[in-house]
Amino acid sequence: MKGVIFTEFLELVEEKFGFEMVDQIISQSELASGGVYTAVGTYEFSEMLQLLTHLSENTNISADDLLLVYAEHLFKVLVSSYPQLVEHYKDPMSLLASIENHIHVEVQKIYPEAQLPTFDLEERTDDKMVMVYKSERALYMLGKGLMLETFKLFDVPVQIDYEKLNDNGTEVRFFIEKA
Repeated sequence: MKGVIFTEFLELVEEKFGFEMVDQIISQSELASGGVYTAVGTYEFSEMLQLLTHLSENTNISADDLLLVYAEHLFKVLVSSYPQLVEHYKDPMSLLASIENHIHVEVQKIYPEAQLPTFDLEERTDDKMVMVYKSERALYMLGKGLMLETFKLFDVPVQIDYEKLNDNGTEVRFFIEKA
């Protein structure tokens, strides 16, 4: 997993819960990196899972809710750092429909070793979209959060529901509808 995901996660933890919480979740975790991350480095996903789990335990906030908050933070960072990823889109549906053939292609240029989820577009109209998320990391709530932030960017109300296609959440179907 790319280091920018870790550095921004710890930045969010410090911003929302304080430096002491950052230190605490790092201390509680068994991290090969020692909890030292660079944005361009690559680290084991298990380290993120430990940090997220310990943050959830220490704050009594579900991991899913923490991922939604993290998505809000990460989206802002990515859009401000890489505005070219979104600037030529006129609406959120077009942007989401282009995840595989544009957004992820551009992300791979920036972070060649990034292991990105896939989003298969099953259905699309002007007001509705059905996409299937696939990733062995099962971070579908981060994906949902990034979708929600996409609609906020365009100031378009949205309803996003999902169904897990398997118990571990590595495949999830999203139902996206303009509200």
